[in-house]
Amino acid sequence: NNPTIMTHYCWRIASLLLLFQITSTQALVGGAFQKIQKDFQALTRRVTARHILVSNEEVAVALKRKIREKTIEKEDFVVNIFEEAAKKYSQDETTNFRGGLLGELVPQGYCQSEELEKACFQVPLGLLEGPIQTDFGYHLLLVTERTNCPKLDGSNTKLVRKDSNDIFGTLEASEQVGK
Repeated sequence: NNPTIMTHYCWRIASLLLLFQITSTQALVGGAFQKIQKDFQALTRRVTARHILVSNEEVAVALKRKIREKTIEKEDFVVNIFEEAAKKYSQDETTNFRGGLLGELVPQGYCQSEELEKACFQVPLGLLEGPIQTDFGYHLLLVTERTNCPKLDGSNTKLVRKDSNDIFGTLEASEQVGK
């Protein structure tokens, strides 16, 4: 029952409680900041993508091969060949007449299909991707522009054709937000 020992323990407990409160506050603030930063990035991510919807996987695989072969054979830009194929073969009547264009620099959350949405922000920029299975069928996807995805794309944001020999395009850099 020594008052000095009691005072010492009271101060020690108070110090530990204060330290816990500071650490908890820092974690809370740090966590809140990370969430705000993640939400900001999600709100500012944009994509320009095209897709082709077909009924089965075999057709999608064959069409993907045909697009690659035709790009090489015609020595034309892959985006042009993809657009032609979408107009001719895609079963999505809301996009086929626009060459499969889902949208130009549309925000994350724009696509009706969760799987297609996810793919728009995960597949490599400029790579013909698929087949991707959704409730609608099987999709081929070509992402030609994407912003605010620096972990995935680095400084690149757009697929462009630099010259007539550049049939599969070149990735072009521009400013990314939220590095």
